[in-house]
Amino acid sequence: METIIIDGKKMSLQIQENLKKEIQTFERKPKLAVILVGDNPASLIYVANKKKIGEKIGAEAEVFQLSPVMTEDALISFIEELNQNDTVDGILVQLPLPPHFDENKVLATLDPNKDVDGLHPHNLGNLFISKTDLKPCTPLACLELIKSVLPSLEGKTALIIGRSRLVGKPLAQMLMAENCTVIQAHSKTKNMDEICKIADIVVAATGKPNLIQSSYIKKGAVLIDVGITRLDNKKITGDIDFESMLGIAGAITPVPGGVGPMTVTMLYVNLLNSYKKNFAKSLK
Repeated sequence: METIIIDGKKMSLQIQENLKKEIQTFERKPKLAVILVGDNPASLIYVANKKKIGEKIGAEAEVFQLSPVMTEDALISFIEELNQNDTVDGILVQLPLPPHFDENKVLATLDPNKDVDGLHPHNLGNLFISKTDLKPCTPLACLELIKSVLPSLEGKTALIIGRSRLVGKPLAQMLMAENCTVIQAHSKTKNMDEICKIADIVVAATGKPNLIQSSYIKKGAVLIDVGITRLDNKKITGDIDFESMLGIAGAITPVPGGVGPMTVTMLYVNLLNSYKKNFAKSLK
């Protein structure tokens, strides 16, 4: 059988074009405030990319690079100022933070209506009742990629390998809201290969290169690879053994070029949702 390669980059460019057209109808540019504490090399790259995409679609993305030795109280005070700033529609705290910060406490400081990463406890909690417009970006990207090849997920069995608050746990709620039967696997799960064989959809988010082999997979399954690892030979690979899946999987996302581009785009989908709420509130 022919395996569909789900082109996340192509999909993200189309969504960005739609966002750009919508922004052109707004009375002002939506504004994103990105908080970067320190100078983690990977974070610097991610933040620069987010800013670039924002400018491309006509949004305003301002990066606040703060000292890695600042106190937690100082960071919380800074976030509270942005919460009160009516010209700021979305706030993103780039993770990871330096180790002396309590990430849960910092994220809980965000105004839930400006939490464009969807990680505030209020927004995560609302996933359980399917009532939030601000969903975590990577799970939202995964869902869009899945639905590009499986428009109806009702009755499908989905296996999520990983249980982090960034991907696994929120994605499970999103898929159940689509009437999937969801199996959540993790590092302590036994007989992973047998469980994989019953899944119509497999999402791997472990960070372990080539963990999922073709012998595990049900023929025709849709595979979403969230993992990304740079090997000693500088090659970038995912959690799924991509080449071995061709001709077996029904569809698969590549690494890179799959989930990554869509994740950044979903950030701006959230920003527009936040802008619409905040702008409407300012008119009352």
